Amino acid sequence: MASWLPETLFEIVGQGPAPSKDYYQLLVTRSQVTFRWWKISLRSEYRSTKPGETKETHEDFLKNSHLQVQIALIFGARILDYVFSLCEGKFDFLERLSDDLLLSILSYLDLEDIARLSQTSRRFAKLCTSGKLWEQIVQSACDHITPDMRALAQDMGWRQMFFTSKLQLQRHLRKRIQQQGSRRSSEL
Repeated sequence: MASWLPETLFEIVGQGPAPSKDYYQLLVTRSQVTFRWWKISLRSEYRSTKPGETKETHEDFLKNSHLQVQIALIFGARILDYVFSLCEGKFDFLERLSDDLLLSILSYLDLEDIARLSQTSRRFAKLCTSGKLWEQIVQSACDHITPDMRALAQDMGWRQMFFTSKLQLQRHLRKRIQQQGSRRSSEL
């Protein structure tokens, strides 16, 4: 099942905790974990220090507590937990789907489920509040969307339009049509 996964499962780069200026990279592939570091210092004794690299198989990484501590200190406990999951073969296939495919799936969820999903990660929060998703939801809820309704949605946002009552929408549409009519008459 994991054969369609890309070779690189996860990669993160960053600077060590203050006051360090050292630079680190963590790369997880299908078969190994690679940890690289570059010593950055103005001190003369560190100027000739070469970059370092440690490569471990997934099984060896799970046993290497020293490397795990370094990763936790530099990238945080959440990243370490995620790398642990990858090394144990627990892949998050949902996170690997494209935004367009996820938006298509999300459009079939109930509103309560969308609200809950938006609280799980930054990516899902962004997707659950995106105009594309709410445009799909509005289109599935409405029989017909007029060009005036589409223009109003562009102004106020598809999500706001979905939660606005029909009476308020009619009022907004009338106001918009009146404004367009007054602009046309002032141009003449």
